[in-house]
Amino acid sequence: MKMLIVLLQAAQGEPNAFMQFLPLILILVVFYFFFIRPQQKRAKEQKKFREALQKGQKVVTIGGIHGKIAEVKDTTVILDVGNGVKLTVEKSAIAMDTQGIGQGK
Repeated sequence: MKMLIVLLQAAQGEPNAFMQFLPLILILVVFYFFFIRPQQKRAKEQKKFREALQKGQKVVTIGGIHGKIAEVKDTTVILDVGNGVKLTVEKSAIAMDTQGIGQGK
């Protein structure tokens, strides 16, 4: 009888392995939903935006240069920035504008 009590106490004293890792699992879930997933969504939106660039669309580069697309190539875009000045810019340097400048407005 005494041995049974000792075994029960020993079994109850050992923490469950799942309960030890539960805080770590919760932290990983929070990181995924608040940091990783939104970043992946933004990257998909940027890729979609850059693939849909068209001639005549007004855009802003990540360096702050405003211009109108004169020509779209595979990986580059030729921007007309005014006064006959044209710049060749990588598509990845075109910023996805949230104020409506990049939508031709």
